[in-house]
Amino acid sequence: MPDIVHVTYAQTGQSSKINTLGMREMQEKAYRARDAHYLLLKAPPASGKSRALMFIALDKLIHQGLKKVIVAVPEKSIGGSFGKTNLKDFGFFANWEPNDVYNLCTPGMDGSKSKVQAFKNFLENDEKILICTHATLRFAFEELEETKFNNILLAIDEFHHVSADGDSRLGELLRAIMQKSNAHVVAMTGSYFRGDGVPVLNPEDEAKFTKVTYNYYEQLNGYTYLKSLGIGYHFYQGRYTTAILEILDTDKKTILHIPNVNSGESTKDKHNEVDTILDAIGDVGKVDSETGVIYIKRHTDGKILKVADLVNDNQKDRDKIQNYLRTIKSVDDMDLIIALGMAKEGFDWPYCEHALTVGYRGSLTEIIQIIGRCTRDSSNKTHAQFTNLIAQPDAADDLVKLSVNNMLKAITASLLMEQVLAPNFKFKTKLSDEDKAEAGEIKIRGFKTPTSKRVKDIIESDLNDLKATILQDDTMLRAMPGNVDPEVINKVLIPKIIQIKYPELSEAEVEEVRQHVVVDSVVKNGEIKEVGDKRFIRMAGQFVNIDDLHIDLIDRINPFQKAFEILSKSVTTKVLKVIQDVIESTRIQMTLEEALLLWPKINDFAKTFKKEPSLNSTDPLERRMAEAIIFLKEQKRKTQNG
Repeated sequence: MPDIVHVTYAQTGQSSKINTLGMREMQEKAYRARDAHYLLLKAPPASGKSRALMFIALDKLIHQGLKKVIVAVPEKSIGGSFGKTNLKDFGFFANWEPNDVYNLCTPGMDGSKSKVQAFKNFLENDEKILICTHATLRFAFEELEETKFNNILLAIDEFHHVSADGDSRLGELLRAIMQKSNAHVVAMTGSYFRGDGVPVLNPEDEAKFTKVTYNYYEQLNGYTYLKSLGIGYHFYQGRYTTAILEILDTDKKTILHIPNVNSGESTKDKHNEVDTILDAIGDVGKVDSETGVIYIKRHTDGKILKVADLVNDNQKDRDKIQNYLRTIKSVDDMDLIIALGMAKEGFDWPYCEHALTVGYRGSLTEIIQIIGRCTRDSSNKTHAQFTNLIAQPDAADDLVKLSVNNMLKAITASLLMEQVLAPNFKFKTKLSDEDKAEAGEIKIRGFKTPTSKRVKDIIESDLNDLKATILQDDTMLRAMPGNVDPEVINKVLIPKIIQIKYPELSEAEVEEVRQHVVVDSVVKNGEIKEVGDKRFIRMAGQFVNIDDLHIDLIDRINPFQKAFEILSKSVTTKVLKVIQDVIESTRIQMTLEEALLLWPKINDFAKTFKKEPSLNSTDPLERRMAEAIIFLKEQKRKTQNG
């Protein structure tokens, strides 16, 4: 099937250009905020966050009076990104020179006790830089007073691993260090939203951070080689191992993530899955004893392919192949990497053209991390592709409800990615016909301007994270396939989710945020065309002059309309019926708010068609209006009966 999302970029080269200090565009932006006590850096994979941290950390050590830097990464393999780096040759005032003894992510550095002891030794000696895993940081923290972190910069990579949940030890550790020491913090992430819906930071803690955001569009539009990115889905029936070769093109440099053993897509034998995939590709010639690289002779033409198996649990074998992958210098050094839990965040293989993932991933962060594996800029590719291979719902299957839910979430995730990857507009209130928009602006009548710093911060830094929360909400998923009135989605469901996510906002502030979310989603899902000196946007099947936009018009557009269109085109009528039947069985309950919002529409329907909406209609919206009549009659009966 064709891509759900296909984005083309201008290849300006801007994001790769180096300034006089040796910094790329994102790093320069982050460095400008180097004096911040608490800094939150949100930037996509491959934008150079690790080097940005080096610039900031060295400035804090040399110019700001801090004594030490601790860099914490989620897993050992990512520690390599913070190894010794020559910065002076490119114009910076110092090099990044950690002592290998205090890089606790080095292969062979095993044993949590010895690492904790090394961590404690570091705090007492004159060394400046320590690199460790999140786990080592947690274990060491348990044996230390918070004041031991005074005058230290704590840098946490892949910051979305932190959680405001009381059970998150990393989140607890961070809060304690912020409250009971004068430590500086730099938090870095490519995606701030978590799969479990728990916020990364409490609002009062988050408010202390200076935020630097570098978006995906800035990153990808500024590349030299990569011109386009496609995001698509492929649905299969039966076992995925029989469908894999339909989309696994071994001429393309590919990372293949097989499904989690606990998922419905897994055969429960991950090693056999890898063997089946390898056998389908060709004949295994040899496994290099030094590197762990598997050499396969392809069935179709006898070409020798180099494959890395990261599913293998044998630590010795895994260390061999990981070490090899770290030293890749040429496009010919690797053809296919098969992984399960690895090769996601912090994994660098610039030549990768295709990220192929089997099974729905519950976390949008994980999806963004996986897509980030193929969006490095490299001379061997002009196009990058993410494909999700997903089991198609089957009415006879006991897991049909889960399967439908996964399918809906996969499609909404792709829509979010489309919005993450699109250029940003500035939305402003249109005051009169003479009030013309500037470049990059869209002016809308009736649109509310943010009145508080908190609302401005949410709109500037958290809009994608908020959209992720909204798009993955179960109520919204059930509303998606065209069975809830757009105004109910926009004016009832979305504000409730915003209120839960940001309980500190007033009703007026919730409305300001809501309007931004809806407008941004509708505009980014719309197609914009320029005719002469006028711009038109396609919304709900018709083109509207952008100069005539009013918030009331936008509120009548279903932000999920595109998802429904995708669904209708991607699956057979039979599968679509299965999806709608499952949704029907878990219908969202009617609320008074929804019923009252539908009442004028019910009156319009009755006038137009000279009949009441029917419960037996094939149109889900007409059925919903019929349910609203029953609901309102029941409410009236209850009121009359006291």
